[in-house]
Amino acid sequence: MKVVATPRFSEQLKALLLTMTETDAEEAKRFKLYLDTILLNLPSKAQKYKPSIYINDTNVRDIEHQGCTIPFYYDTAASACVLLGIIDNRV
Repeated sequence: MKVVATPRFSEQLKALLLTMTETDAEEAKRFKLYLDTILLNLPSKAQKYKPSIYINDTNVRDIEHQGCTIPFYYDTAASACVLLGIIDNRV
């Protein structure tokens, strides 16, 4: 199984990291490093995440990470986890 990032996810992550870097560069590095670890392990742990509160579909699940929510689509037919975006709940 592979992890695929949508352009929306990439843009939102870039903007979030830029904002975090302006306030604390070390926090941004830790956030990104831990997020990479989560995404690396996502194919084997996708079923452990709860169904999304944003999208009413049982195949869409949410990753909660340091005040942010990352909805992803668990596509069993294509054997992929598609990262749909990143929502900053810290604001």
